[in-house]
Amino acid sequence: MHKPITTCRDHLSTKNIMTDNKNQTINEETERQDAENTIAALTGQVSCPGGAEFGNEDATQCNGHKAGFVNIVGNPNVGKSTLMNDLVGERVSIITSKAQTTRHRITGIVNTPGYQIVFSDTPGVLKPNYKLQESMLSYAQGALTDADILLYVTDVVEDTTKNADFIARVAKETIPVLLVINKIDLLKNNGELEAIINSWKEILPNAEIFPLSAKEHFNVANLMARIVELLPPSPPYFGKDALTDKPARFFVTEIIREKILTTYDKEVPYSVEVMVEKFEEQERSIHIMATIFVERDSQKGILIGKGGSMLKKVGTAARKDIETFFDKRVYLELFVKVEPNWRNRENKLKAFGYIE
Repeated sequence: MHKPITTCRDHLSTKNIMTDNKNQTINEETERQDAENTIAALTGQVSCPGGAEFGNEDATQCNGHKAGFVNIVGNPNVGKSTLMNDLVGERVSIITSKAQTTRHRITGIVNTPGYQIVFSDTPGVLKPNYKLQESMLSYAQGALTDADILLYVTDVVEDTTKNADFIARVAKETIPVLLVINKIDLLKNNGELEAIINSWKEILPNAEIFPLSAKEHFNVANLMARIVELLPPSPPYFGKDALTDKPARFFVTEIIREKILTTYDKEVPYSVEVMVEKFEEQERSIHIMATIFVERDSQKGILIGKGGSMLKKVGTAARKDIETFFDKRVYLELFVKVEPNWRNRENKLKAFGYIE
């Protein structure tokens, strides 16, 4: 079920995009529309009347079925996965504050009777230091070659010159490019946003610009409506009940890895890979056995913790999220194994699904 767009309650007003309104009693619908109109004026776009909700068939403006691939690219930590989850309406990509959280190319599918959108979340663009990162970069580069619509995501604090060679490739794209300026809830006034918009207009002059806050669900509906407008006529590429093309085991590994990323610091989270060894699903329960791979014995000790306390903490948090994801009771067993230098070993990267 898709979530309707909501107002950034503590940041929006009729005069400023971001302001404190704790002592104000402005009608939220009017406030949201005024803020969207301000953004529309800055970007030269028309906002959706009434803030169109996701799945609105009127947004298609098309009698036939439409379908297409919408690839999401950008640098690490700009909010690509948060945006993906918001657009899809389901939590298909894990989210943490750490860079390089997304390692794979992850598909999320939106279906309505009139259209199908196949979103693809990709790892952040980076300069690779080992073979795993080379694979991650290839996912982002590949996303430039097979999209019907490209979403380039940045945010309000990012250096616009970062990974300029990749941006130059985006600038040469002949498909529609939608530039998403995320995290506008961090800005204090319209002037700051206008300066950022003007800067990006010079870098990507052919892109349509959508300032928004994926975290606050602000202005995402306008982006979604434009995506629907740009979809080419096509039959669906997947079944109309499909949410993703990834198997159940993949989401188990991602949830466990997310808990490791949020529990540990320094190098440990980046040296970890997870593999599901057993996935037995019953009518009301699932029995899962998973192995967590690290590169050094010292990392294994840190991961397990004194008396197994840290591993138990990760397992408990992961089990709860897996139960929510599958809506079933889960019995989860975790094991830790040392696999030296796996991030640079081609056979291990193949086994973990990073390369074919």
